[in-house]
Amino acid sequence: MEKFVILRDASRGMRPEAIYPRPGPFGTAAGRLDLPPEPRVETADLSSAELRGAARDPEVVAVARAMPIRLIEPRGAPTAASAGAPTWGVARVGATASPFDGAGVRVAVLDTGIDATHPAFAGVNLIQKDFTGSGNGDGHGHGTHCAGTIFGRDVGGTRIGVAPGVTEALIGKVLGADGSGGSEMLFAAMNWASEENARVISMSLGFDFPGLADRLVTVNGLPVALATSIALEAYRMNLRVFDSLMDLMRAKVDFNGGTVVCAASGNESERQIAPDFEVSASVPAAALGVVSVGALAEGANGLTVAPFSNTNPVVSAPGVGVVSAWPGGGLKSLNGTSMACPHVAGVTALWWQALGAASLPLTSRAVEARLLASAVRTPFAPGVDTADRGQGLVQAPTAAVS
Repeated sequence: MEKFVILRDASRGMRPEAIYPRPGPFGTAAGRLDLPPEPRVETADLSSAELRGAARDPEVVAVARAMPIRLIEPRGAPTAASAGAPTWGVARVGATASPFDGAGVRVAVLDTGIDATHPAFAGVNLIQKDFTGSGNGDGHGHGTHCAGTIFGRDVGGTRIGVAPGVTEALIGKVLGADGSGGSEMLFAAMNWASEENARVISMSLGFDFPGLADRLVTVNGLPVALATSIALEAYRMNLRVFDSLMDLMRAKVDFNGGTVVCAASGNESERQIAPDFEVSASVPAAALGVVSVGALAEGANGLTVAPFSNTNPVVSAPGVGVVSAWPGGGLKSLNGTSMACPHVAGVTALWWQALGAASLPLTSRAVEARLLASAVRTPFAPGVDTADRGQGLVQAPTAAVS
């Protein structure tokens, strides 16, 4: 018996004709009622026969062996940060010049949890849900840091948050104090955030293929070749579940406005060793429909791509020397695409607010289009590869949208 993740769409089992048998204001000409998808994420221990049976269930969209996930580890140890307003990242994405602050936009952070007592989150309704079984809170610090960059209030005179007007946030704890979790936790948290109408989801984590292969060898005693094959198939299956869940979330756009999903591209590149030592964006950042984020640093001649930042992101944002909240009430500086991703999530919240104020069609498609179209290339140093920085540096809306 193995643990599997089962993604269902409960609306598949409904018979529209039985609900609304005649054409009308809510039906098509054929009398069919258009219903939003109803994603459901389940976890079950299945035998091979039960797995085949689950795949034949008409409500089942995709099935995958549960596999480990890990946070995208920051590069370098956290360093103490002194007060000063605002952080360079908040300024670089144009948040300090924006008339918008994210007010009225609900965001979700899927990470290691949050230190809810930190002064950076004063006045924010933090709706916490633990998917790890270890309880709410943040025993690591990564989730607190990321949340601070998205919507943190000023701390000691330092502005750390891109969208400090956010007053309600969903905090899905999918990683424990050691930075690890399971794909079943991630899928359940994503579905929860979507059902709770989060307009933005931020996540700085990845599927742990090496970790699964190692566990199959060391714990299950499998030969390396067999363990690698099983881990690869699990990776493929989980990617299918992720893509299917994203499809269902996109199908809900016409019913609830949708959600923009942002993810860190990963920190596996080593350009300081060799310029061509570049690793492409990892899953889930590489999945279809995700706004993947690369990390930038300040250079003598303009912005440069951090040597660790994985290539082929959709956009990029500050990710080196990023100062944000740390458990216990203080501030720490970290480096990583994990730090760049929440900058983009915060800017996305500003675009949701800006488009809402303009009385334009307010959907995730419209917000994502503005986010990508407004990214700028002029701040970059000469020679920065397009594949490394994506569409460019994200920018906050600086005036009312018309």
